[in-house]
Amino acid sequence: MKKHCMHNDPLFGADFGPYFFENEAGNAVTVNGVSYRNKIMEFLWPKLDDIEMEGIWFQQVGGTCHNARETTELLREGFPGRVISRNGNKNWPPRSCDLTPCDFFLWGFVKSRVYANKPQKIPELKAEIRPVIGETEPQLCGNFIENFVKRARVCQQSRGEHLSDIVFHN
Repeated sequence: MKKHCMHNDPLFGADFGPYFFENEAGNAVTVNGVSYRNKIMEFLWPKLDDIEMEGIWFQQVGGTCHNARETTELLREGFPGRVISRNGNKNWPPRSCDLTPCDFFLWGFVKSRVYANKPQKIPELKAEIRPVIGETEPQLCGNFIENFVKRARVCQQSRGEHLSDIVFHN
C-alpha cells in the first residue's frame, strides 16, 4: 500500500494543496455540486495526470455536494472501483471514529496547530493552514494509515460490531 501525506510528496506536495474555494476577489464561496465537480475537473484531474493511480482510493465526507449522483459518477471515472463515499464503491462509515480517522484524528490534529496562534481573520487563518499542511510529517501520515488499516481489519473480523478500545493502542 502506498503511503501518501501532504508533505513534499508528489501526490500531496506544496503545489497540490490545500485548496480554498474562492471567487475571483479571493472571498470564500459556498461549495455546491457544480462548483465541486468543476474543481475536480479543473484542479484535481490535472494534478493527477502524472501520478500512478493504481491502488489510490478517493475518500470524502457526507456533504451534499460530495454525494450528488453526478459527482459520484465523475469520481468513479477517475478512481474506478475505489471511491469511499455515500453512494460510492464503499459506503462512508457514518459517525465512526474507528473508520473515519480523517474526521476524528487528522483534521483535529491540523486544527489544533492552525488555531495555536489564534487567527482572527480569514487571510490569517489561510496563512496558518498552508504551513501546517506543508509541515505534516510523512511518518505521521504513515502511522495514521497503518492504524486505519488495522482498524478496518478488526472491523471486518468483528463483522461490523463495535471495536474494542484495544485497537487504539500502539
